[in-house]
Amino acid sequence: MKTSISLKVLVAAGAAVILAAAATDASAQKRVKWKMQSAFGSTLPHLGTSGVRFEKNVAEATDGRFEIKFYEPGALVPALECFDAASKGSVDACWTTPGYHTGKIPAAAFFTTMPFGPGFGEFMAWKMYGGGDKLRNEIYAPYGLIGFNGVAIGPETSGWFKNEIKSLDQIKGMKMRFFGLGARVMQKLGVSTQLLAAADIYPALERGVIDATEFSMPSIDQKLGFYQIAKNNYFPGWHQQVSVNEFLVNKKAYDALPKNYKMILQLALGESVMATYAETEWRNPVAMNENAEKYGVHNRRWTDEELATFEKAWNEVMAEESAKDPTFKKVADSYLAFRKTYKAWGDAQAMKPTYLP
Repeated sequence: MKTSISLKVLVAAGAAVILAAAATDASAQKRVKWKMQSAFGSTLPHLGTSGVRFEKNVAEATDGRFEIKFYEPGALVPALECFDAASKGSVDACWTTPGYHTGKIPAAAFFTTMPFGPGFGEFMAWKMYGGGDKLRNEIYAPYGLIGFNGVAIGPETSGWFKNEIKSLDQIKGMKMRFFGLGARVMQKLGVSTQLLAAADIYPALERGVIDATEFSMPSIDQKLGFYQIAKNNYFPGWHQQVSVNEFLVNKKAYDALPKNYKMILQLALGESVMATYAETEWRNPVAMNENAEKYGVHNRRWTDEELATFEKAWNEVMAEESAKDPTFKKVADSYLAFRKTYKAWGDAQAMKPTYLP
């Protein structure tokens, strides 16, 4: 009888352990559905397609229990207004860029890119380990938001113009779509700039609402059809040597996630950053050649003197903005201090490029 009772006790205890484990597993694997508004269309190379891939990767990693639903630009809120929507909890997350928040937070542009900025390695080093991402989330905290690096793309072009620019005097009075801190540089040189979402640029260029535009890189700009109207594409992209977009999240929604879902987000986002950067470096040489050979685009380069003019204007913009905006100054100081430390290493590794015949 004692043996029988002891066996029953052991079985009951074992069942309790199994049930507890099952309950814990169920809690960790609870179903979560998020709305993610994208600033970029699902078919837009790199910027939009990465969001669709991210959605799929998270779903597969969780057997469909964590669903982050990708919504096309404007489906829930306008493409440039997702910051407020995520802050209020109207959407859980945004597939966007900090550069779209500069009307509210001018310093946010630093977390995407800056004129005459570093390449991929140096930029990510500042962001991830040099304090950049920490500053971003300190700035976002009052809005109830947290940001994660979600996409990295290589150098961009610096503009599509209908006519060849033989002197920078030609750009004075021009109306141009321009992004981020580069727009402030162009304004200083007499250009009237405005920020437009991707889908709005071609119609504005076609109707003459703007005279010229920049948006991204050959593979993306080709998809948007700029070559049909403007045949002069200028290099280098002095305003965006590398660009990092973000997965912007409502902080309460993020804090409510199970620990393993948070880790899955980090892993999926890390994959996205590396995959998009490699993809752009693979695709852009082909697209640049196609634009010239197939569509008659003239790939042109700014002169050294013109680039020096752009850089001088950028240094003036940075000083002016820092003088009037303490948050801007705090981020700029962090960025400049890191670049100063990095310089010796960067200079030591610099090599004159060589090309195969």
